Amino acid sequence: MISNSSMTSIRESKQLLAEEVFQHIGAQIVDGVLEPGHRIRDVDVAEELHVSRTPVREALQRLERLGLVTMYPSRYTEVTTVTPEVVEQTLEFAGYQAGVSARMGVGRMTQDEREELATLVDRMCSALDDGEQLSDARWEVFSFLSDRSRNVQHQVLINDASMALFRNLRSWTLAEGDRARMLQVYRDFRAAVLSGDADDAERLARAMYYV
Repeated sequence: MISNSSMTSIRESKQLLAEEVFQHIGAQIVDGVLEPGHRIRDVDVAEELHVSRTPVREALQRLERLGLVTMYPSRYTEVTTVTPEVVEQTLEFAGYQAGVSARMGVGRMTQDEREELATLVDRMCSALDDGEQLSDARWEVFSFLSDRSRNVQHQVLINDASMALFRNLRSWTLAEGDRARMLQVYRDFRAAVLSGDADDAERLARAMYYV
């Protein structure tokens, strides 16, 4: 007879395996290895990773909830396309969540952390004309804010959504005519961070995503 502790260990092992598969497939989608329209067959993934099909299906179901794939039962799973509507919805979500992160984080940061965040904002300012670098720098700021929110529920939410956020906004670039205005938003946000003004930081964090 299997003991309760053994059953717990088995469940934890299965959960860990599904997480590893989720991270593997998700990373391939985010990195563009699996392009929009690519068809994923759970049996192929299971063979590639030397696992059963169960953790693969669980991982694909989780990716579908994030909007990264669409599952067609008994057929295949397809990587979704980042449409303008998807980008718009992701911007809205990211903007409000960045605002929440800033509202909680800036007021709880140490001065050293505020200065570290200010350096990350400087990278955003420097990368304004390079879409890929700006995307990476913007995500560093977002992640830093979330990590410093000191709110576990918020951190879990952002961690779960991080793949979709990064994938959907990776190719989003600022309109050339709006770069000067956005640069000022970044600079004002930097000043709010250094002064510990959480209210203004929240407003400006949303503005970075046009919310």
